[in-house]
Amino acid sequence: MYGRDPWGGPLEIHTADSATDDDRSRNLQDFDRAAMSRSLDETQQSWLLGPTEQKKKKYVDLGCIIVSRKIFKWTVGCIIAAALLAGFITMIVKLVPRHKHHNPPPDNYTLALRKALMFFNAQKSGKLPKHNNVSWRGNSCLQDGKSDDSTMFKNLVGGYYDAGDAIKFNFPQSFALTMLSWSVIEYSAKYEAAGELAHVKDTIKWGTDYLLKTFNSSADTIDRIAAQVGKGDTSGGATDPNDHYCWVRPEDIDYARPVTECHGCSDLAAEMAAALASASIVFKDNKAYSQKLVHGARTLFKFSRDQRGRYSVGNEAENFYNSTGYWDEFIWGAAWLYYATGNSSYLQLATTPGIAKHAGAFWGGPDYGVLSWDNKLTGAQVLLSRMRLFLSPGYPYEEILRTFHNQTSIIMCSYLPIFTSFNRTKGGLIQLNHGRPQPLQYVVNAAFLATLFSDYLAAADTPGWYCGPNFYSTDVLRKFAETQIDYILGKNPRKMSYVVGFGNHYPKHVHHRGASIPKNKVKYNCKGGWKYRDSSKANPNTIVGAMVAGPDKHDGFRDVRSNYNYTEPTLAGNAGLVAALVALSGDRDVGIDKNTLFSAVPPMFPTPPPPPAPWKP
Repeated sequence: MYGRDPWGGPLEIHTADSATDDDRSRNLQDFDRAAMSRSLDETQQSWLLGPTEQKKKKYVDLGCIIVSRKIFKWTVGCIIAAALLAGFITMIVKLVPRHKHHNPPPDNYTLALRKALMFFNAQKSGKLPKHNNVSWRGNSCLQDGKSDDSTMFKNLVGGYYDAGDAIKFNFPQSFALTMLSWSVIEYSAKYEAAGELAHVKDTIKWGTDYLLKTFNSSADTIDRIAAQVGKGDTSGGATDPNDHYCWVRPEDIDYARPVTECHGCSDLAAEMAAALASASIVFKDNKAYSQKLVHGARTLFKFSRDQRGRYSVGNEAENFYNSTGYWDEFIWGAAWLYYATGNSSYLQLATTPGIAKHAGAFWGGPDYGVLSWDNKLTGAQVLLSRMRLFLSPGYPYEEILRTFHNQTSIIMCSYLPIFTSFNRTKGGLIQLNHGRPQPLQYVVNAAFLATLFSDYLAAADTPGWYCGPNFYSTDVLRKFAETQIDYILGKNPRKMSYVVGFGNHYPKHVHHRGASIPKNKVKYNCKGGWKYRDSSKANPNTIVGAMVAGPDKHDGFRDVRSNYNYTEPTLAGNAGLVAALVALSGDRDVGIDKNTLFSAVPPMFPTPPPPPAPWKP
């Protein structure tokens, strides 16, 4: 039998107790000496000596936790060291010079855009908002509508004065609003980058709020429209006070301002419908207002189709803004109503070949391809080409849309210098109105369409287009637009900027009543302001952003207040300028917004074409 020796060695125990007491004593003494001759480990010592006294640890009470003092010291030390290191690094970063990255300065197109929009602030009629920011303007013509007993429209306060006078012509005003809305729909990101999105939307709403007053906008069917407020006829030596005979500030007008109504005015009604429909897309986030605009547009377009006629026949508008036809407005208005509502009946009307034929889409003419307040065909062709590029609606629209697309391509070719459709001045200005006065309003519209169409092609991953057998890059179109706008901004033989307030050399004698008469608390009567009209001194008030009528066909320009063919600005002209400037402004990689214009358009599932006629032998 074996047992465990407590000292580490084996111990043999015999069951037979044969040893004597002396022998046992001697053996135990031997074991004691053996044990004393070895060193004992800690466990063995603890068995022999019992528990030893341990060193007492110290702790720190932090209230919510108790930690060892040693750990606490290490932790605090590490925190202090990290704070010192962070402070040292921060000090180095702040003291070491570094290059600051600034946003690039705005380009000339952006700078001019900000000024061009200010022109609309100077043209506002009615009670002005506090943020109008034109110091020499004030409330004006607050009795419009009320002062004419013959009209049913008693509240015609607001809107915009057309040019250097105080007449409110709905026809060019509506076109200007449509152009502004179109530019916002396509280039809202560029407006936002320029810090002008809210400004241009306020500008549009000021105009659409007024248009809604010029007909019964709550009705589904109407029989009249207020086409004009104010009078400008001075034929036959008439000396009755009116907006052309008198030279007074709008704020000082005290003579009667008649309202011109129309009962058969398809062109005006369809253009107003286009203005409201396009604006409804701009304000689509304001559902109630957008729906109000759409309803008004539907009512106006129905009126334009039901009661045919040209608005300018038999009244003084024929002398100032004569309309040559209404078929182009039918296509233009129907296209905008389709985009605003998604109702295919409008698209069917806009793509009716017979209407396009009446509008002159197939026969050309000297003014073919020239977008203006009178002729919207070119704008409608570009607008509907967009649909073909991005939606491809197919049958039954494909044939006429392809025709519009091809016609748009031909128009873009006609803008290029290598073609002879239009002459150019020696300074490079394209003569879209064939040498007639006031050329710039047509040039800016063409610059906008050229830039827009090039952006359409880029968004469709198309590098260019064909002019006959020759292929041209979209860069050529943009270059055309840039050269024309650069001419207007000062790159011309006279080194004259035709946008007031842009650059150092611009017209100082603008044909404009409010800008030419000082705001000196003196109220001048009808003839009292003539001395300012005929003065050779510069205008006391700068009408910032106004694009004047422009130079003649020889690049000549007379800065004379009495010659409106050189120095008068207009709503329609400035709207085209704003559209062209925003299209060219900012980063070129920021193109059009492809989707917003189609936000109300339902998904298209093209109808298959009809089967061919049965074969007959």
